[in-house]
Amino acid sequence: MTELLVTEFVERARRHHPRRAVASYEHGSEVLRYDYGAHAERVARLAGALRRLGVRPGDRVATLCWNHHRHLELYSAVPLAGAVLHTLNLRLSAEEIAYIVGHANDRLIIADADLMHLLDGVRPELGVLDSGATFEALVAEGPEWAGPPPRAESDLAVLCYTSGTTGRPKGVGYSHRGLYLHTFAACLADGHAISARDTVLHVVPMFHANGWGIPFAATMTGAAQVLPGPHPTVAEIAHIIERERVTYVGMVPTVAVDLLAHLRRHGGDTSSLRALVLGGSTPSIDLIRAWEELGVPVFQGWGMTEISPMATFTRDPDPPDDPDERFRRTQTQGTLLPGLRWRIVDDEGRELPWDGESAGELHVRGPWVAGSYYLGEAPDRFVDGWLRTGDVATIGTDGRLRIVDRTKDLIKSGGEWLSSVAIEQALLADPDVADAAVIAVAHERWQERPFAVAVLRDGAAATGEELRERLAERVPRWWLPEEIVLAESLPRTSVGKTDKRRLRAQFAGVTPTGKE
Repeated sequence: MTELLVTEFVERARRHHPRRAVASYEHGSEVLRYDYGAHAERVARLAGALRRLGVRPGDRVATLCWNHHRHLELYSAVPLAGAVLHTLNLRLSAEEIAYIVGHANDRLIIADADLMHLLDGVRPELGVLDSGATFEALVAEGPEWAGPPPRAESDLAVLCYTSGTTGRPKGVGYSHRGLYLHTFAACLADGHAISARDTVLHVVPMFHANGWGIPFAATMTGAAQVLPGPHPTVAEIAHIIERERVTYVGMVPTVAVDLLAHLRRHGGDTSSLRALVLGGSTPSIDLIRAWEELGVPVFQGWGMTEISPMATFTRDPDPPDDPDERFRRTQTQGTLLPGLRWRIVDDEGRELPWDGESAGELHVRGPWVAGSYYLGEAPDRFVDGWLRTGDVATIGTDGRLRIVDRTKDLIKSGGEWLSSVAIEQALLADPDVADAAVIAVAHERWQERPFAVAVLRDGAAATGEELRERLAERVPRWWLPEEIVLAESLPRTSVGKTDKRRLRAQFAGVTPTGKE
């Protein structure tokens, strides 16, 4: 039987697309450009160097790196050496990173020089290498690894940790087989549709759930790849898109909002883009419309760390002529990719119908869905082979998913469940609102009531009470937040999502004003 190993991807790129480019940038300027032939040679030497350093099959090799060519090389070299690539989230605190490194029992860490301070808390005996001169010396002196595949397809190739929004981060291990099949799904015409004709810009951090799997997909297909380097600004992203004629880019909606604002102020050519893929949170209709009016097709993907991470995509097989309806469909989480199964269940575990109305917890299973957490933590998240996602959702008769809320973010008011997501989307429809979040606050009579935090668009001068009065025209009265407070910005998690845990802590002592 042929083993499905992600180590095949770089060799395929070398043999079939040896002249396609990998370009690395820093602060908007190109610092390196080479082809897949040179990339594959460096990967082989790096794998050999890791083995010479004592890394053995099954060892965890951690990375604490920005999106650059050396990080991309590690994506292939660590599994080629038989080890497990463990991408560390550079937006976590030193304390959180120390916990994760200890929990994973990492053998070695390769880190960028400007991130070394985040390793102050790790155990002193752990090997740490900088990704600069030491890394280059390893590549130059490393014996090229040309041995047989050191692992089986059922073995782990990559390890990622969740962002820990509901407790300690939990490890999710990805097997070679699971990642291989996930990569094929990412390249389907009804998915990201990555191909050798693409030039892919990696804006999604490569520590975030395998960079949505796009580094593997781009390498397997031989797509040209562009790495933006540390702290990429929207000005740098716009410059790279224009200069490299980028065809595919993914990002969270907050970055897309900022990039759009930059283009409106300063101009820029985005005509090469065939796909702007948004994920991490639901984009507003206005954001989708604005990008489409620029001529950039917008798609949404949905998934989670436990699903490698991709599960759905919003590519419409029969797009309607009405643009508003197209945008509404793009705002859903889309349809399930082949290879996966899903269901929605009520509180008693009974399966609910696909009618677009019945809402329950979403369960998913499939060959690239985790069956457990690393070291067996939180076993209650897995039941009879199903992953309990923690998302409350509906599935339409057309098989289209709509996330209603996270189970932890639902608001129970007077015995009725309210969706914080639905209220947020209604707030975002206000022309003065750039960003919004809704949480629950305690209420003596109603148990919980919604409470909103809004960020105004540049130049807007509305008050919270004015926003609330206008919101009353778009939602039922009992959905109205008790109060809408204004903020300069919303707190974000390490992967760019709204940090509702921090908002709940910030407003824990708020006493609802009792508005009718």
